[in-house]
Amino acid sequence: MYAITHDDQTLNWREQSTPGPLDDNDVRIRVAWAGMNRADLMQRAGGYPPPPGASEILGLEISGTVVETGTQVDRLQSGQQVCALLAGGGYAEEVLVHQAQVLPLPEGFGLREAAALPEMFATAWLNLFMEGGLSLNQVEGRAEHVLLHAGASGVGTTAIQLCRAFGHPCFVTVGSDAKLEKCLALGADAGWNRHRGSFVEAVKAWGGADMILDPVGANYLADNQQVLNADGRLVLIGLMSGRCAELDLGRMLMKRQRLIGSTLRSKSPQAKGAILDELYKHVWPRLVQGDLQPLIDRDYPIQQAEDAMAYVESNASMGKVLLSVNDQA
Repeated sequence: MYAITHDDQTLNWREQSTPGPLDDNDVRIRVAWAGMNRADLMQRAGGYPPPPGASEILGLEISGTVVETGTQVDRLQSGQQVCALLAGGGYAEEVLVHQAQVLPLPEGFGLREAAALPEMFATAWLNLFMEGGLSLNQVEGRAEHVLLHAGASGVGTTAIQLCRAFGHPCFVTVGSDAKLEKCLALGADAGWNRHRGSFVEAVKAWGGADMILDPVGANYLADNQQVLNADGRLVLIGLMSGRCAELDLGRMLMKRQRLIGSTLRSKSPQAKGAILDELYKHVWPRLVQGDLQPLIDRDYPIQQAEDAMAYVESNASMGKVLLSVNDQA
C-alpha cells in the first residue's frame, strides 16, 4: 500500500508495508478520507510519539470501507462504510483498527463528512461531558457556563455545537473577528478575540466559567484560574503555549477548583469504544436530524499533505482539514 512518510521531515506519499496480521477483534479498512489534527503536527515535530504498538504513520481518524474482519468482529461486515478513531496510521490506503473504535456512518452522511467526525466529536464529548462533568439532562441539572479556548478549531467548533445542543452557554476565545463571528453563528453565547489582550474581564462580566476546555496550556493557566467559578473544572487537552506554569494553590483550595489533564490517543480500545458508544447514542441521532454537523474548512489530495499541514499550522483554518485518499473506497 501507499502511505505518507515523514522520516526526513517532509511528507511523501510512498509505498509502505500493508498493516497486519489481522487480530481477532480487528477490522481492515480501505481508507477514503483522513482527518488532519494538530496532534499530527506535534508528532511530525517529535513532540507527540504514538503509543507503544501503534502505527508510526500520521493520522488519527478516517472514513472508508471495511474489507476484512477478524473472527471475533460481530457488528461490522465487509463492504460496510464506516468511520474510525485511530491511535495512528490514518494517512494511508489501509488501516487496521480494533472494532470498538469503529462506527457506521450516520444515515445520510457521505464518506467525506464522516471523516471529520471521530476525533473532533470524541475529543469534545470526552472532555465536556465525561471529564468535565456537564449534564446531559437540563431537567435534572442546571445550565453551566463553559469557556472554550481555540473556539474556531475542529474541536472548538464541535464543542460549541454540543454546548448549544445540551443547553450550556459557551464563551469562546479565538484569533480573529471573522472567526468570532463564525463561532457566534454556530451557537456560542459570547466571545473574545485574543489579540485584544486578556480574556479575564470579558469572561468575568459574562458570569465566569463553571468548566473550561483548554488546548493552550501554560500561558492561560493563571487567567483560567481567575475566571473559573467555585467548584469549576479546568480540563487541559493541549500544550500549545508550553507545559510549565505557576498554579495558585490557594485559589484552587478556596474555590474548590479542579484541574484535569486529558488525552484521548493513549486510551485503550475499550476506553475509546466507551466514548464512541456515547457518541452513537447521543450524537449520531442529532447528526442525522441536522442539529449537529462537522465543520469542514477544506480538503486536499493526500499527495498534498505537506500543503495541508502548512495551512493548519498557519492557524487560518476554521474547522477540519481533510485529506482525500480514495473517495470511492
